Amino acid sequence: MWLVTGATGHIGNVLVRKLLERGEKVRALILRGESREPLNGLEVEAVEGDVLDLDSLFESLRGVKGIFHLAGLISIMPGANPLVRQVNVDGTKNILRAAQETGMARVVYISSIHAIQRVEQGVIDESLPYDMNNPYGAYDRSKAEATLAALEAARAGLDVVVVCPTGVIGPHDYRGSMLGAVIHDAARAKPSLYVDGAYDFVDVRDVAEGLIAAAEKGRRGESYIVSGHKISIRYLLETVREITGRPFFQMKIPFNLAKFAARFTPMYYRLAHARPRFTPYSLEVLQSNSNISHAKAAREFGYSPRVFYETIADTVKWLWNKESSE
Repeated sequence: MWLVTGATGHIGNVLVRKLLERGEKVRALILRGESREPLNGLEVEAVEGDVLDLDSLFESLRGVKGIFHLAGLISIMPGANPLVRQVNVDGTKNILRAAQETGMARVVYISSIHAIQRVEQGVIDESLPYDMNNPYGAYDRSKAEATLAALEAARAGLDVVVVCPTGVIGPHDYRGSMLGAVIHDAARAKPSLYVDGAYDFVDVRDVAEGLIAAAEKGRRGESYIVSGHKISIRYLLETVREITGRPFFQMKIPFNLAKFAARFTPMYYRLAHARPRFTPYSLEVLQSNSNISHAKAAREFGYSPRVFYETIADTVKWLWNKESSE
């Protein structure tokens, strides 16, 4: 049996589905009061627990052969965020401690491409260091610190493998990620504003399969990037339009104007208690170097991302099916 933390998240629920398809038994660690909709209909053992509660972790590890540690908080808001660090760093250290003390066979930790040091030119791969001093956001720094703790545990003898996905998109996005919301609005032919920019986006199903492959074939103490394809926001919107056959208004916002406006959007999101989509961080990502290599994962366990069109087509289909069933 595998324990999956963060099992109700986008990557988490897809990973659970992939494990069940392979005949694996799965135990899902779920926060008290958290919606279990993403796991509805799946034969999974759900247990309540919290990565910040060490006692609950020991209990959840009974009879488990390995852990996929996905639980974490994502933030694209500026400034320090103590809760992000607490969950992402302290929660990961608790998982590592519980795994060490219970003699866990394997721990697969999902980090992030944003934990890796930014470089303006050249290829981004696993040879670059994790950067705890990353100036771009609290999330990036927390994932770097947590990853370094995982690698330190590996050096101390724990069988840990690290996987770093890029921008994740795809079906089963129950919580509505930032890019998921963009695809959703475009699929419903809502007016769309965008800026020049692109990033590497990867199908959530490819990430889940990469995690399983890393669990089976990854080397202890090693990191593996699972990336997809460099895609512009305009191309993403045009792909949705092509799939749906429904035209919608699109307008490109000059980047300097978007950058100016982004100074004020964080205040709006805080006051409105709205999910952030357009912040200085998100703009920085779209302008950053996205020449990202998954050659190591391809070489060591055959990782190969699917074509982008399939990802968008399946996402739109899933969104439509979900809305028709509600």
